[in-house]
Amino acid sequence: MQDNVRVRTTAQIAGHPIHPMLVPIPIACFIGALLTDIAYVVSAEIMWADFSAWLLVVGVIFGVLAAIAGLTDFLGNRLVRAQPPAWPHLIGNAVALILATANALIHTRDAWTSVWPIGLVLSAITVLILPVTGWLGWAMVYRHGVGVAR
Repeated sequence: MQDNVRVRTTAQIAGHPIHPMLVPIPIACFIGALLTDIAYVVSAEIMWADFSAWLLVVGVIFGVLAAIAGLTDFLGNRLVRAQPPAWPHLIGNAVALILATANALIHTRDAWTSVWPIGLVLSAITVLILPVTGWLGWAMVYRHGVGVAR
């Protein structure tokens, strides 16, 4: 990070970047959906499949809001786009959000066919993507100073 360069975010409230405020919600929801999918496969208790469906819907809604804020930052400042982790972060999160959206649609079917096997697999793949994109996002903040007030 160059000391003279300030990489400001475009989407912000009172100087606070919106994107990092929103991302914990879909992350928690997608991890929760994986855990409740596993609980359903183990127990066959319909409640867990219902929890998965709701967690996916909430995660997708907040994921879309986080994506809008992130895309606003990405398109609104060429210095953000110039950061090495920016493109892989964007693409990885887009893939995770597409998979989660497909999974939410799959979870509208009856419980057994919505969770086993495709729902569980989509939940697992989505959750496996998140640490990678999270690492890239935090690299943009801590290594490249994106959105950091000086």
